[in-house]
Amino acid sequence: MVTFELLKDKGILVVMPHGPLQAADFADLAKEVDPYIEEKGGLNGLMLCPGDKFPGWENFAAMLAHFKFVRDHHRNIKKVAAVSDSKLLTVAPKIASHFVKADVRHFDSKDKAKAMEWLEE
Repeated sequence: MVTFELLKDKGILVVMPHGPLQAADFADLAKEVDPYIEEKGGLNGLMLCPGDKFPGWENFAAMLAHFKFVRDHHRNIKKVAAVSDSKLLTVAPKIASHFVKADVRHFDSKDKAKAMEWLEE
């Protein structure tokens, strides 16, 4: 399950997973952001706030939906801020740089405001 908020005035999408990701989560995200991207040409940023660990996927279909969402949207997002104390996410920017166009950075959960400032630059 994912909750999200599109900050239209800033062009930033904030995504907060709450348990294993579901295929429907990515359909819901696309319904929200695709019209915005079509109108504005892209997002200035994406803030991911997964908590202490990546929640995983509900099933294989959810994992495929996640990968498809990334494939279809990464060229339309300038920056990604991963806000988490997860050890895995500290290396995520290095891994992600090979697969996405966006500039990806990790921020500790206590630095959420700094992450937002960076996305707004």
